[in-house]
Amino acid sequence: MATLGMHRDFLLEFAALDKPVQRRVAEAFEKFTAATHAGLHLEKLTHQRDPRLRTIRITDFWRGVVLKADSGDSYLLLKVLPHDKANDWACRHRASVNGATHGVEIRNDVALERATATLRAAAADEPERLFAAHPDKVLRSLGIDEEILPVIRLIPDDEHLEALHKVLPEQQYDVLLGLASGMSPEEVDREIVQVYARNPAPEPEGSEGDGLTAAMARARGRVALVSGPEELTGILARPFDTWRVFLHPSQHRIAYADRYAGPARVTGGPGTGKTVVALHRAYHLARRLPSDAPDGSVLLTTYTKDLAADLERSLELLVTDGAVRAKVRVVTVDALANEVVRRERGGAPLRILTDQKDITARWARIGRRLGLDFADVFLDQEWRHVILAQALESPEQYLKAPRAGRGTPLGPLKRAQLWRAVAEFEQQLRSAGEWTFLQVCAEAARLLDRRGERPFRHVVVDEAQDLHPAQWRFVRALAAPGPDDLFLAGDTHQRIYGNKVSLRSLGIHVTGRSHRLRVNYRTTQEILAWSAGLLTGEQPDDMDGGRESLTGYRSTLRGAHPESRGYASRAEEIGALVEQVRSWTGAGVDPEEIGVAVRFVQFGRDIAQHLERAGVPAHVLGSGGRPGPGVRIGTMHRMKGLEFRCVAVAGVGDGTVPMRSAVTPAEVDAQQHQEDIGAELSLLFVACTRAREALRVSWHGAPSPFLAPVTAP
Repeated sequence: MATLGMHRDFLLEFAALDKPVQRRVAEAFEKFTAATHAGLHLEKLTHQRDPRLRTIRITDFWRGVVLKADSGDSYLLLKVLPHDKANDWACRHRASVNGATHGVEIRNDVALERATATLRAAAADEPERLFAAHPDKVLRSLGIDEEILPVIRLIPDDEHLEALHKVLPEQQYDVLLGLASGMSPEEVDREIVQVYARNPAPEPEGSEGDGLTAAMARARGRVALVSGPEELTGILARPFDTWRVFLHPSQHRIAYADRYAGPARVTGGPGTGKTVVALHRAYHLARRLPSDAPDGSVLLTTYTKDLAADLERSLELLVTDGAVRAKVRVVTVDALANEVVRRERGGAPLRILTDQKDITARWARIGRRLGLDFADVFLDQEWRHVILAQALESPEQYLKAPRAGRGTPLGPLKRAQLWRAVAEFEQQLRSAGEWTFLQVCAEAARLLDRRGERPFRHVVVDEAQDLHPAQWRFVRALAAPGPDDLFLAGDTHQRIYGNKVSLRSLGIHVTGRSHRLRVNYRTTQEILAWSAGLLTGEQPDDMDGGRESLTGYRSTLRGAHPESRGYASRAEEIGALVEQVRSWTGAGVDPEEIGVAVRFVQFGRDIAQHLERAGVPAHVLGSGGRPGPGVRIGTMHRMKGLEFRCVAVAGVGDGTVPMRSAVTPAEVDAQQHQEDIGAELSLLFVACTRAREALRVSWHGAPSPFLAPVTAP
């Protein structure tokens, strides 16, 4: 068959097309799987910059743009556009090969010429030059080619460089952005150029001498090579989902590192690809296992069932070899701990206490009975964040234990009184045969350590920032310490459960094996900047003794600015939201690609009812069964790890976000109060960054105080 590559832009544009048009596109490009290109009717254009760029008819209205090799049967699918726009795009653009990475690049010659003229006209008024300190020789060595250099020499500042984002070839723009951000040429070469150039994808058989095939193979992160008709059909059936499992070179370097000497970690803001890196790492570890390794030797885990289900679906998409796929087990931390404890108890099911109101009510009764001057919330948090977090088993241990993160000091007498409450609470649970999830994890870790049992060779953890120390002890017990034992992915800016962890104190050392991703490949820069504005001044801990920062966090995508609006009443807000959803679906967005995030599930159910009455199908996440067709509606917690083309975050009002019942009163514990406020702010940040293309935030009554930084005039 012909060698066929699909550019990222092609896949993303294909995903946005109406289903009938997608079918016609698939029919047209299935012909590329034939032995030759005969009958494809690739059309040349007049006055084009690159004669290798051709167009192919999809329908009377739609055309595809294809780059054809000078010789042989190699093709790169670049765009799907309306007829006139496709012809215009093909006439203006040209393909080239990067001098440093040897990967294929696409450039807009006409736009470059215009940018050069504009910058030259402004040169007299802007004596400073952004890249004056870097000689031509250095820039060439980093992949900046001769035709681009004159433009680069005219750029006065970061703002003008940003304006060239869509004009410059992407690899060259990344190099220039690195230099502009203060990286040395050596750092740019090591962290950008060599990452692009290192370990290109294998070229298809029979491609020797075909320069386009080699360049496509080296353009990892931008081009997917298709190996056969079945793979082509699978990709076009789920184009956006398929693109999610392709890696940018910076991600590939982390996921496919040959060996880590111990636990390794990847961090980064929303949309930077941490989950995709974790998926690929699990796949990489599984395929390297010896053939006699038992199934399920690699654990891919996270903290909720919804996220685990999403990981399972993505893994099925990524791993086509059944034998390799069988080596990876996907299950939540809590579910796995439950299995370990149940097995020890002969398989009897555990009675898990999950109602937080019931738990705090028990603490309240115990406090009254013992005459303690502690609030129920304070007792529960002290038990979870100090006693369970440090696995304290006696009053003597508790007396000596540090209480970092707790704002109310406790002397020896107070600690002794509080321990009496803890002992009674735990005794009540034992008498009733009840457990909390954290107790199950603590018991599972104890059982594995006692037996010396290590059920997995490798453990990969996604959304690591939300695990409690008791869960971390269980995770640490699942694999023997050694090379590639643990691989962690997370971002403490998205910590929504307030669990503070010191990985070092738990025997998990990632120093020297920690990587940070800074480029968002999912969310537009406009949505990203708006959402990051919510976190102005926030610098959470990094779980390893340092601080996290969003400095340098940016997006490669552009789009519309988010909309934020308040309404006089709940009914008015819901009515406007329904109209917005109808507008999105009318513009061709599938209902399943629309998410609605709320703080209370009942508000989500009310929105679902109004959408259904308006003829728009809706599904409330967590309502049982597999989601059917319709707009996805869920609490902000349920939205964690999901993404949609369009997102509406509703009910962001004062008293709701932050939710009063989720925040410890300042008079009870001032430090915990601030921690809870931070968790609620992170929750709003998470909800807003689920959007890829469009974000709408609304409220009725007074807006949330969290919105002040982004809604102030």
